[in-house]
Amino acid sequence: MTAAAAVQPAHMRRNVIVLSAAQALSMSTAVLVFSVSALAGATFGVDPALVTLPLSLQMVATMLATFPLAHLMAKVGRRVGFTVGQMFGVAGGVVSMVALNTGDFVLFCAGGVLLGIHNASWQFLRFAAAETSSESFRPRAISWVLAGGIVAAVLGGELAKESREILPAVFAGSYAATALLALGCIGLLQLLRMPPLPRAAEEEGGRPFKQIAAQPAFIVAVLAAMFGYGVMSLEMVATPLAMTMCGFSFNESAWVIQWHVLGMFVPSFFTGNLIKRFGVLPIIITGALLNIGCVAVALAGVELANFFLAMVILGVGWNFMYIGGTTLLTETYRPQERAKVQAFNDCMVFGAVALASFGSGAMQNALGWSAVNLFTIAPIGLSLMAALWLLMLRKRQTATQAA
Repeated sequence: MTAAAAVQPAHMRRNVIVLSAAQALSMSTAVLVFSVSALAGATFGVDPALVTLPLSLQMVATMLATFPLAHLMAKVGRRVGFTVGQMFGVAGGVVSMVALNTGDFVLFCAGGVLLGIHNASWQFLRFAAAETSSESFRPRAISWVLAGGIVAAVLGGELAKESREILPAVFAGSYAATALLALGCIGLLQLLRMPPLPRAAEEEGGRPFKQIAAQPAFIVAVLAAMFGYGVMSLEMVATPLAMTMCGFSFNESAWVIQWHVLGMFVPSFFTGNLIKRFGVLPIIITGALLNIGCVAVALAGVELANFFLAMVILGVGWNFMYIGGTTLLTETYRPQERAKVQAFNDCMVFGAVALASFGSGAMQNALGWSAVNLFTIAPIGLSLMAALWLLMLRKRQTATQAA
């Protein structure tokens, strides 16, 4: 732990460590599911365009669950809310495992919905890190919680490879592993000690949402997180399918996804420091440029090296855009406004992810890997232009104040 962290109160450090560990276990389930979901869907013999439907329903459920979970946590606290979310993870893993063992595609889709509610709950871990931290420590706290994904890259990737054939139905063991991970996370979260909840009157107060959403910083924050995550999902879900079509093995595609996830989370050790040094907008802009670089590498060829390098670059780009967007968002709301703002942000993020995950399977099968990559240029370009616009706006405001 760095010297900067050492001066923070003990309860703050403990909470960030617990939240980071919970992120590691929760993200491990996500890495595992992302690695196997499309391929597991294909085992049911459904139309190839539908193999990503369970994952898409999972993302729709994540989107729809953000508002009720945000308000639940506002009423009963983060620890209870996170625990309830992990219970859905246990149920989703068990239902998906049973569906694969019985060959029931509809039940497999239902398992995806339960896992989606689970996903919605642990997405708030990064906001909990911001709430338990001082203003100066906040970017680092968010980064360190997301750095739990480094463990997820290794654990989730290895579980994807080792668990897929441990039960009679292929990939059923993978979903049994997700249930066990969620169960372990429930125990871990009982160590969390968050600050007291705002009084009910304060939680219901604040500015009208229209006024909050009209802030330029709010618009850029939501666009960065929404398109950064949506594009990452589009590419990540399509990658195993594209690699299979190109003749690569499951272990090779799982290895590429594993390195992609490392690219997503290893930078978290220094993203917070980069934001403190250069500002949040240059980091978002750099993330967008890295996403465009991913497209260039992916279009250059379909060798293993192309898939590997493109996915690593994509991971780093996601990290900069997502942490940058989250940090920028925390500047736009007051404590009593957090539930509605955080819920809206994550609803938009996972709405984009749901569309991307469903569209990726159909796009990959109908148009191919190149089309998937070319499609990402427009949303990333919009995020890039928005961040540049806000950067110039702030520079003009600074110059005016100085004059």
